[in-house]
Order: sequence, then structure tokens, then C-alpha cells
Amino acid sequence: MIMMDDRKLAATLADCAHVIGHDFKDPMLLEAALTHPSVDGGGRDRGGRLRLNYERLEFLGDRVLGLAVADQLYQRFPGESEGALARRFAALVRRESLARIAEMLGLGQFLRLSRGEDDSGGRRNPANLADACEAVIAALYLDGGFETARAFVERYWAPLMEEDLRPPKDPKTALQEWAQARGLEAPSYTVIGREGPDHAPSFRVRAEVARLGAEEATGASKRIAEQAAALSLLTRAEARGGDDQ
Repeated sequence: MIMMDDRKLAATLADCAHVIGHDFKDPMLLEAALTHPSVDGGGRDRGGRLRLNYERLEFLGDRVLGLAVADQLYQRFPGESEGALARRFAALVRRESLARIAEMLGLGQFLRLSRGEDDSGGRRNPANLADACEAVIAALYLDGGFETARAFVERYWAPLMEEDLRPPKDPKTALQEWAQARGLEAPSYTVIGREGPDHAPSFRVRAEVARLGAEEATGASKRIAEQAAALSLLTRAEARGGDDQ
């Protein structure tokens, strides 16, 4: 495991706080936000508090980010329908956007990783970067309140909103156009499971496209599950880049 002595850890946290633009009253929040689950979370600081990894903060940060982005979109695009705002929202809070912000901030250099995770490229892993970015948002919220977290989100997500002022297409439409552009059959969607009571059902749907494969997703309606599965397939297509042209 890659361990830091107290002075080196304090310097790392100070450097990261400077990049983020917030003077943490409780630096342990930032430490937890930068700590990968591969690092033993059983250690304690000098005050006897348990050192945590970013998993719990990630859960909270996802919700804080969602509210901040939704508010920002509501104010920025007053004439747009709920559907258009929802498509923008989905694009802005997806893991790819979070990883992009993390790369912009250089969060990878500050992560606390096990040696194995570090050696396998964990500092450049988009999943690690996205998770840490969400955790940082939660740390800002817990340390400085919602306005502090909202200001951070507004600063770094505003440029993403301005890149394309047209609302993105819904994932099903975009996936169908991807398939058509390559002379493939239209995507197919199959309901493979339904759980929960009638007043709160949960549907599981498989989306499939030739040459791209299949993805499954769940949602409170078939439409929501289909959109989520289509988005997963689109993400796979983006990762392949131009290979399928």
C-alpha cells in the first residue's frame, strides 16, 4: 500500500484544496474524498476518527451535483421543455462528464491509492476520477454548505453547458441514428424483468444493436429503462471512437 506520512498528506491535501478553491475547515473530508476503496479504511487519525474512503461521499455527491445542475439548467434555459432539460441533465451528470472535470482539475495526482491500483493506472481510470469528483462535491457540501458546492459546480459545469446550445437528443434517438448511419438494423429493446408493487414498479430492459452488443438497465418505467440501456450502448460506441465507421 502507498502510505503518506502526516506532513506529506497535509501538503497533498493543501495543494488539492488550492486547486479546488476551498479552504477546508475539516481536511479529513477532503482526505476521504481522495481515498480509493483499495486503501485500508481501518486506520484512524490522531484524533481517533476513522479514516474513510470516498464511497459514502460519492453517494452524497451524486445527489448534490444533481440538484446543483438541475438548478443551473432551470435558470440557464428558461424556455426549454422538461424533456429537453432532462436530456441536458443526463449528459451533464454522466460519469464521462465527471471524469472530464476531474481531469481538468488534475485530481488524479492527489488520489490515495493502493500500490496495485496505482500500478494499474488508477490515477487515469475514468471511473476513479468520476467517483472522486462526486466525493469532492460532497466534501464541499459538508464543509461549506450547499452554496459552496453549488459554486464549484457552476464554475466547472457552465462551460460544458455552453459547448452545444442545442439540447442533446434522447439516447434512443441517438442510438437509432448511430445504427442507421452504419447500415444496421434499428436497436431492439426487450423487457427481461419486472419487480416491485404496481404503484412502484421496476423494469429491467435489454437494448441490443448488431456489432455493438447489448446492455441492460432498470427504471421506474419501460421508457426510462430503455433510455438508460440505450445510453449505456452509446457510451460503449463513444469509447470505440471511429472503429465502427
